[in-house]
Amino acid sequence: MQTDNINGAIEAILFANGSSVEPARIAVALQISESEAREHLDELMNEYQNSDRGITIIKLKESYQMVSVKEFAPAIRTVMDLRRNTPLSQAALEVLAVIAYNQPVTKSFVEQIRGVDCSGVIGSLTSKDLIEEKGRLELPGRPLIYGTTENFLRCFNISSIEELPPLPEDNEETEEESGDVQMTVEEVIEEAVKE
Repeated sequence: MQTDNINGAIEAILFANGSSVEPARIAVALQISESEAREHLDELMNEYQNSDRGITIIKLKESYQMVSVKEFAPAIRTVMDLRRNTPLSQAALEVLAVIAYNQPVTKSFVEQIRGVDCSGVIGSLTSKDLIEEKGRLELPGRPLIYGTTENFLRCFNISSIEELPPLPEDNEETEEESGDVQMTVEEVIEEAVKE
């Protein structure tokens, strides 16, 4: 399908799809190269970010999605009669932090770091679509390995895991020299969830 209004066609695809779309799929649909699709997507992202619209386009790993702007969430919730999600417990934040910064990891790895059983918390995070099974290790018992999801990126408003804030260092001299109080990993994730 050839079209003169490629940006309009891309907007229509992103809007109608409702979830993220890879540039390769857009390129095939519009009969353009993948690099052209990426250029148009980046152009649209900049256009949306530099305007006062209620929707924007975000990048999640290698795909793009049209979403509502965060500041309008209360109005959207009211109209759609949506309840605010219950905040994550301290245990859930700790497990999420361990998985996010060390992925892919097994449940036993998370339990070894935390020192307690994490089955229920992992189940809860999976049902909230913040983590998912990423496969199995080639070890006896073939344990499941977990990693974060695209929804995790969306919730934290980041494009990839590399954008997570760096972990605080355990070097006391560095802390004393800088005079800054560094946040724990759990506090970093808790602050991002609040937004």
